[in-house]
Amino acid sequence: MPIWNPRSVNLPLSEEQLKGLLKRYDTNGDGRLSRQELKAAFRSLGLRWSGWRAARAMRHADANGDGFISQEEMDELVKYATRWGFSIG
Repeated sequence: MPIWNPRSVNLPLSEEQLKGLLKRYDTNGDGRLSRQELKAAFRSLGLRWSGWRAARAMRHADANGDGFISQEEMDELVKYATRWGFSIG
């Protein structure tokens, strides 16, 4: 019979947790995420093809087409990205 190991449990990130993690990658502090900052965030979260996913997420969430994810667009980005099943574990 297997013994339960709490270290092997993966807990899904909430939308608020994911939003907080993504905001940490605003490296220049302008309150927006560039495609490169988003790519770095996705890579740190363990996503394969982080550049491709960053481009897809940018096209999906960048409502005004300025090439950045603003605070107003962050909720849409998080909703889109949570489909990929980020977890802590």
